[in-house]
Amino acid sequence: MNGVTGRMGYRQHLLRSVLAIRDDGGIPLPDGSRLQVEPVLVGRNAEKLGRLADEHGIADWTTDLDTALAEDPATIYFDAQVTTERKKAILKAVAAGKHVYTEKPIAESVAEGQELVDAAEKAGIINGVVHDKLYLPGLMKLKRLIDGGFFGRILSVRGEFGYWVFEGDYLPSQRPSWNYRSQDGGGMVLDMFCHWNYVLENLFGGVEAVTARAVTHIPERWDEHGERYDATADDAAYAIFELEGGVIAQVNSSWAVRVDRKELVEFQVDGTHGSAVAGLFGCRVQSRVRTPKPVWNPDLPTTEDFRAQWDEVPDNQEFRNGFRAQWEQYLLDVHHGRPHPYDFAAGVRGLQLVDAGLQSSAEGRRVAMR
Repeated sequence: MNGVTGRMGYRQHLLRSVLAIRDDGGIPLPDGSRLQVEPVLVGRNAEKLGRLADEHGIADWTTDLDTALAEDPATIYFDAQVTTERKKAILKAVAAGKHVYTEKPIAESVAEGQELVDAAEKAGIINGVVHDKLYLPGLMKLKRLIDGGFFGRILSVRGEFGYWVFEGDYLPSQRPSWNYRSQDGGGMVLDMFCHWNYVLENLFGGVEAVTARAVTHIPERWDEHGERYDATADDAAYAIFELEGGVIAQVNSSWAVRVDRKELVEFQVDGTHGSAVAGLFGCRVQSRVRTPKPVWNPDLPTTEDFRAQWDEVPDNQEFRNGFRAQWEQYLLDVHHGRPHPYDFAAGVRGLQLVDAGLQSSAEGRRVAMR
């Protein structure tokens, strides 16, 4: 596991996924046995790695990736490094015959991503890309509604994502400074369009065209050491995605927005027979027969409580941590020697949407995807 000293790599992948699986005795198999895991930590900071290993009872850690790939019996390589370091490390792992599971974006460009696809195919390894949001309760409830025909014909999707990331002078920033430097692989479009691609294509249909505007609202920030720097990466993106079947999706993504919604990301889906608003955990619905009939009158204040007219979808199944759920699926796929459904090729499709979004923003026009 490379890159688990970072916030996401540590909290979601090491602590709440791999170590949780290990400490629960592994993943149950149909024959009654259990598939167990044991992490080997890899990174650049020996002090941090040693501390994590001691704290969590991990026997093996190293700062030498090449030696680990050559000598360690672990069969899977996981990458949660910064994007700029990802491709070369994954290629080394593939060359060493390791199966690979990685965070996204899988590379810095479509061409580099395709290089990973080709290398994995040639080596015959099982590859996977983190698609965590598909495993979260809110979107799983939304998928149930879609599969059950709740919406009738789906017309549109409206997504709102983001929160206020402090600049670093007034209060310390809650995100790493590299996220706001394009030369270090930062940027809202590169970070989030990979997510929106897999959410849209797995729930509603593939993206056929995009119209986007990427902007840098906050041009200067202060880093982890209190030093001022120029924010060269886009910190917000506003996009219209045209999907298969005529569905229109509008998604606003911003690290310069104050939140007035129940969750940090929400998707409203409107259909002929019903609508839903899904976040990461909750999902509210309004059916055709429960839809109110408001009348526009700017001369009188609105008396209806529109939010009270929605019903909450119940938690009628057990929902686990989404990152752990996908880890378990990937580990089982490796164990059984079968392809993982969210592979490097899916990661490349995310990068293609990134490219189209940036091109649309730079040229001020609609960009067709297919």
